[in-house]
Amino acid sequence: MGSQCYSAYSIQSLNPTCPSSSSSSVIFTLLKPQIHRRRIITCCNSSRRRRRMASVAAMNAVSSSSVEVGIQNQQELKKGIADLYDESSGIWEDIWGDHMHHGYYEPKSSVELSDHRAAQIRMIEQALSFAAISDPAKKPTSIVDVGCGIGGSSRYLAKKYGATAKGITLSPVQAERAQALADAQGLGDKVSFQVADALNQPFPDGQFDLVWSMESGEHMPNKEKFVGELARVAAPGGTIILVTWCHRDLSPSEESLTPEEKELLNKICKAFYLPAWCSTADYVKLLQSNSLQDIKAEDWSENVAPFWPAVIKSALTWKGFTSVLRSGWKTIKAALAMPLMIEGYKKGLIKFAIITCRKPE
Repeated sequence: MGSQCYSAYSIQSLNPTCPSSSSSSVIFTLLKPQIHRRRIITCCNSSRRRRRMASVAAMNAVSSSSVEVGIQNQQELKKGIADLYDESSGIWEDIWGDHMHHGYYEPKSSVELSDHRAAQIRMIEQALSFAAISDPAKKPTSIVDVGCGIGGSSRYLAKKYGATAKGITLSPVQAERAQALADAQGLGDKVSFQVADALNQPFPDGQFDLVWSMESGEHMPNKEKFVGELARVAAPGGTIILVTWCHRDLSPSEESLTPEEKELLNKICKAFYLPAWCSTADYVKLLQSNSLQDIKAEDWSENVAPFWPAVIKSALTWKGFTSVLRSGWKTIKAALAMPLMIEGYKKGLIKFAIITCRKPE
């Protein structure tokens, strides 16, 4: 991916000297005592020589143990993601139901709030159609839902195809709720959920006819490993469906996004616990590098345009507002950042992409 992908999940994103939104101003207020204590400690060290030596030692430590540092950062990221969804999943289910993803709409259509749950089901059907899963000959019998939320896709697909499905999530709350819903719907023998890392899936090679990732790729700190795992667990001849947020493709003359674009994405990353963003073209290259076939990609940004305004509208109802306030700081921070997603879509910076492919037989 190289220059087309940049890491936004860093301690710099919490630096109060950086341009910030109102939500990040609140973050700084909460962090101010810790920052102040760090300044006192730094000032107490009057020896410039000792500081220089410590700095050199730290740089050497980073360069000699970059793997450990990367794992440490990933653990922090994983905990943030799990905590966010532990907090917010109940609110989402109460207001929006059990599908924790965008809806699919006809471009420039006017929709009512009551239409959005149907649009989320339509998103699943459109993704299956795009990947030609509607062909009876490609009917899957075993499915993995990577980043399953509370299991909406897993249960829907298991019912639709009479298939077995396994879902993985970083959130213990989501895994428990997903299983409870499956059991209540009589799917306990078909569908199961567990806490697991998508970058190190607890499944053998070639197990699943359909590898499904609906809006989880944006949380993955290592896109190369993520795609590699999707390919690894896919059965020969199996289909991979990846629906995810991306940044725009770069033009041949560009080496990176503009500073203004990076700043906007950094604000979104702080709120939603997102690491590196990449483009649709980057994902296609990664799929190609894993020798996957029949790779197709399409920009569905226009088809999801009504979604974020609807989420904001639901959050501004009395029920939504009080639920967000009760949920916890991570959910509040995410709610404050929702207008930034609309801004990113309107500027053409954020792209809602579907990418599908097939593993060679």
